[in-house]
Amino acid sequence: MLKKRKTEVYALGQHISMSAHKARRVIDQIRGRSYEETLMILELMPYRACYPILKLVYSAAANASYNMGSNETNLIISKAEVNEGTTVKKLKPQARGRNYLIKRPTCHITIVVKDISLDESSNINYLTRLKKHRWKNKYTDMIYHDMYSSGGVWDKK
Repeated sequence: MLKKRKTEVYALGQHISMSAHKARRVIDQIRGRSYEETLMILELMPYRACYPILKLVYSAAANASYNMGSNETNLIISKAEVNEGTTVKKLKPQARGRNYLIKRPTCHITIVVKDISLDESSNINYLTRLKKHRWKNKYTDMIYHDMYSSGGVWDKK
């Protein structure tokens, strides 16, 4: 019986003081990309959420190299998700003995890194799926028919 080798490693950041919506804006850009490309994207993006996500990507790569002995050039961000955490609520005193509630949202970020060199069977499929443009028109093989020259609707009387 063949022993399956685990090819995925993750890093989890909890209670990061940031809105989950703002972190998802950055996470959506790096999902499915290679490790080196992810580092370039995160260093050049102007958002505040990039720094904790960059630290988590570094941590996931360090976990992969330590636990599985994998090389960083073979790593791909297979899953990246952001969940809402607890909301810290503070009271700010206002005039006439009133108060104002300040809400500080937190989020939990999970980065899952996959080593494509260990999983040889799906290596080719995963790379071709990454290179394929998702926004490309599916119907490129349709043949253009000229209605006027082919004796279409307008020739019938």
